[in-house]
This record gives sequence, structure tokens and C-alpha cells, in this order.
Amino acid sequence: MKNDFIWMAGGPQGSGVDSSANIFARACCYGGLHVYGKREYSSNIKGMHSYFHIRVSPSEVGAIVNRVDLLCTFDAESVVRHIWEVSPGGGIICDTGIIETKISSILSLPFAFIEEWNKSLNERGIHPETVGDLLDEVKKNNVKIYPIPYLEMLKEIGKEIGEQQLSKLTRMINVLSLGASFGLANYDKEYVEKAINMIFGKKPKIISMNLLALNKAYDYTRKNFADAGINLKTLRTDEQRIFLQGTQAVALGKLAGGCRVQTYYPITPAADESEYIEENQVFEITGSNKTGGILVVQTEDEIAAITMATGSALTGARSATSTSGPGFSLMAEGLGWAGINEVPVVINYYQRGGPSTGLPTRHGQDDLRFAIHASHGEFPRIIVCSGDIEECFYDAARAFNYAERYQTPVIHLIDKALANSNKSYKIFDLTLVKIERGELLTEADVAGKNYRRFEFTDSGISPRLPIGTPGAVFWNTGDEHNELGHVTEESMMRTRMHEKRMRKLETADREIQEKERVNFFGDEDAPMTIVSWGSPKGAILEAMEMLRKDGFRMNFVQVRIPHPLPKKYIEKILGNSSKKIVVEGNYSAQLAGIIREETGILMDYFILKWNGRPMSADEVYEALLNIVQNRAQTRQVLTGGA
Repeated sequence: MKNDFIWMAGGPQGSGVDSSANIFARACCYGGLHVYGKREYSSNIKGMHSYFHIRVSPSEVGAIVNRVDLLCTFDAESVVRHIWEVSPGGGIICDTGIIETKISSILSLPFAFIEEWNKSLNERGIHPETVGDLLDEVKKNNVKIYPIPYLEMLKEIGKEIGEQQLSKLTRMINVLSLGASFGLANYDKEYVEKAINMIFGKKPKIISMNLLALNKAYDYTRKNFADAGINLKTLRTDEQRIFLQGTQAVALGKLAGGCRVQTYYPITPAADESEYIEENQVFEITGSNKTGGILVVQTEDEIAAITMATGSALTGARSATSTSGPGFSLMAEGLGWAGINEVPVVINYYQRGGPSTGLPTRHGQDDLRFAIHASHGEFPRIIVCSGDIEECFYDAARAFNYAERYQTPVIHLIDKALANSNKSYKIFDLTLVKIERGELLTEADVAGKNYRRFEFTDSGISPRLPIGTPGAVFWNTGDEHNELGHVTEESMMRTRMHEKRMRKLETADREIQEKERVNFFGDEDAPMTIVSWGSPKGAILEAMEMLRKDGFRMNFVQVRIPHPLPKKYIEKILGNSSKKIVVEGNYSAQLAGIIREETGILMDYFILKWNGRPMSADEVYEALLNIVQNRAQTRQVLTGGA
């Protein structure tokens, strides 16, 4: 794992943490390196602590690790919060102005943190009073300290640009820290300047000020800390890459998949997706001089969002809505209406920590059962779970195919770790995006015929006609109905219509290709099998590679469509396994429970995490190592992450 470099920026929300991290990551991408970023932020607009964790490597990476090689702090709180994460040989960039700050005077530190912090100090047998005392302690672990005179630099910049109000310059601390970081790493400034130009776009004055700040801090560190020992080398590559956040990948996948109506009510972290679509709602169509567009509507609440998307889908438009847990709760009744009326609507569901408001800006992976069972009564729906940002793109496009082929709601489950992570990827292959509209009829198909929207069929799928098509009449209602859509309460009709709808799930189970439902990694004859879903994928794959180097063989089944569950495939793989391990980001091992219900197979070991932080490669490795060395309890709970 030392074939990488871990950089972290931390500071108050609103101080430019995200901007600095995006500049850092893009500068590394421009230099041919692979990047994976994790964004953590508090549930307030400005002032509370946030941080961004960037992992850089010459080879592709897909997960975080619980260490920091260079900690870049904007304030005293960031030093206190993250100081013990810095690895031996690593470094800390800090403002010279915070060295004498008393730790007890940092009022932004929550009481719960202070309690745990004091316990850790007692265990270490140390009692630092100031930030400087604390920095002296980590020097004993071979951690280097790089104090930077931010205030003096800002005053110098102010003189050079004719700005005397220091308050207007403090936002540039983030770029000063970047200059210091890249100066310590002796990284080519050309790529950093390119990233600054990209991030700040058409704002020449802001670009000029930030380039000045970058160069000042870069030159300072090159002069004063030339022997830092950090060497972030660039690589030459001809591969075309993109650098995307998970919500952006979903948005682009929806555009590529033909989505033309998007509804939403703002909620964290789902709103990022809709806002990105709004920014790009008019687009060029590849290979032509034509433009296309998507209608994006911010509704008054989530009830309106699901019903408006459902109404749009009835007209024949590919329609979707995006939300998170509390919003999806409000959508439950509207989801049932779409289910009984066999409407192909897509819901992109971003999981976060619950229940209730829970952890509104933190990671969660505990809504799988809710997605499968939400809304009263029974009706078919398909659940798609992405495991990385690339899958977010292709799954977002494919969800519309499932919705229209099987005329049923499709719920695309993404967790917060993917939503707010960033990663560099080889440009997505648009030839892999196919549009399949299922049994969609036209006016000509029903001319002179008595059209039955809910016609009984062996597959459960009735030929579909957009509402308002000339020459065809049918009814939609939330009540049980006959083939024309008329309300009925007759027992035989209820039995037949309910069976007809539910048969769709059996049809989907037969027809959806195995490669779209599961991913398999490793050797089929390996003695141990890991089963998981969602964002733990990257951490599991890296942990498996580390274990392989240790001499341990295992395989990994990533479930991408848990409903309908690919039972036969899972039974085949687990039937050959001596140790069955599930890895999930929830308390109750929800996928493991579903597998047991569907197949009767009980997992042997459970690796679980629910503290609001995603799984890291090193903590998954340690948990799996405990299992293969026969020193693990049945249930291991991971607690890593600040």
C-alpha cells in the first residue's frame, strides 16, 4: 500500500476545503496519476469541520486507507482531529499562527469528541496544552512539521494586488496550503496551474490571485523545506481519463440512457446529482449538429417528485427522481401507485446514515430492505446496487431499460460513500449504453383495436402505450382494476391481476443476464468466499490482493441486483465455499439475511460497519486476515474513520 500517497485537507466548512482538494486531485490527474478522493462534511452550511482525503497512485485505486502521508490543515481543530492519522515519515502543514493556541480554547470541538480525545491522551500518557505541544509529541513518531506563515503571505499578496482588507484574502489559505503541499512534493507547477484555471473557470481575477498565492507558498517550501523527502512523480500516459464524483457519474449515465425528465426535492447527498443535470440540461448529441435536453423540476416535496416523474413516464418519457432516505419515505405511497399501474419510473436512492434525519451528511448502507419492501402491499420492483463510480454511470443508464422492459419501478441504490467520492477513470464507453424500450406501442399498432393496457400475458408484461395516444383509451387508478384499467373488487380479477404483476419479477429473473446481476472476482475453487454489495467493493478487492500476496486465496461475489436475487448463482458459489463471509455497511447484515431467506444458506462470518464512514482497504484486510488465521469472532465490527 506504500505505492501510493495520501493527502488530506481539513478546515471549517466554507474555507475552501473542497476547492483545494479538487485542485489537488485534478493536478495529479493532469500529471498522469490515478486518484481516489473521499469527501467528509458536517451537516451545517459554514463553520463546522470538514475534510477531504485524496489517495494518489501510479496505478488505479478504488478505496481509501486509514492513514495520511501529508496532512494539510487550515485551522487548529484540523490538527487536533487528525494528528494521530499521520503515518511515521509523514508530515503536517500548519499555520504558524496556531502553534501557541491552547487546545482547550478550540471551541469548535464538540463535547463528545473532547471526551474521547482526553481518553486517548490518558492512554498515551501525554497532556499537551497547546497545539505546539501536540505537534512536538508526533515528532517523536518521525512525523515532520511544516509551519507556514499564512498571515504574512496573505499580507504580501494584499500589497501586490492592492487589497488591504485581510478578510477578503483569507479564502486563499486553501491555495497557499496547496502551494506548500506541491512545493514539498517538488511537483510540476504547470499541472497545478492548469487545475486552478479549470476549477475557477471564467474568473480571471480570482485565477490571477490564486496563482499568486500558489507560487508564493510553493517557493517558500522549496526554499525552507527542500529536504522534505516527498516525491510525487508525474507519469506520461496517452489514456484519456475523466475525474468524476459519484453523483456526476449517475447524472451522466441518466443523460446517456435517455432520461428526459428529472424531478427532485433538495436533500443531501442526492441534490448534487440533480444540480449537476441542471447545469448540463442542454447538451450536444454525439455525431450530429443537434442538441438535446432534459427537463429538470425542483418540486415542493418528495411526494410531488415521485408523482410528477410517474406522470411523465406515463407519457412515454424516460423519467426519474432522486432522493435519500427521508425523502424516499415520503415517496412510498407514490411508489405503490406506480407499482399498481405498472409505470416504468426510476428512483435514484442515495443512502445515508439513519434512521430519521440520522447522519444527514454521512455514509450509510442500511436501506436495502427498505428499498425492496417500501410501500404497502406487494408489487414487483427491481433493485440495482452500484459498487463503484464507473458502475454508477452504466447502472444509471441501464435502470431505464429494466424499468421499460418490465414496466415496473426500478430503484437504483447508491450509498453516500460513492455519491461524494471522486475518482479518475478511463473515459466511459458509450457503445456499451443500449436503449431498450420494451413493448412500447405506437398509434399505428392499436389502430382500430380495443386496446387493453393491463392485458393478461404469460410474462406479466402488457404492451404499453403512452397516455394520450390518439385512438386508444385506458384508465389509470390507484385501485385494483381490470385489463382496461376500470376499478374492480372482484376476487377472481384481483387474483389474476395480482399474479400477472408479480410474474414480471419471475420474467426479469429469467431474462436479465448474469453478468448484469453479479460480478465475480478471484478463483472459483478458492476455499473462502466474500459476498457484498455497494461501496465496500473497492476495499474488498484491495484487501483480497494483499491477502493473495500473503498466500491466502479467496473469491468475491459482488451482488449488483439483489432483487430479484440471483439465487442459483449464489447457491452454486457458496456451495463450494468452506468459509462464507459477508461484508456490509449496516448492523443487521441485510444482504446476508436476504440470502438466507432465499437460499437457506447462513454466512459463517460477518464484517460490518455503521459508524457513518466508509470501509477502508486496510481495515477490511485486517478483518479478513483474522478470519483466515482462525482468530476471528463470527461478527467483526469496524470503527475506523475520523
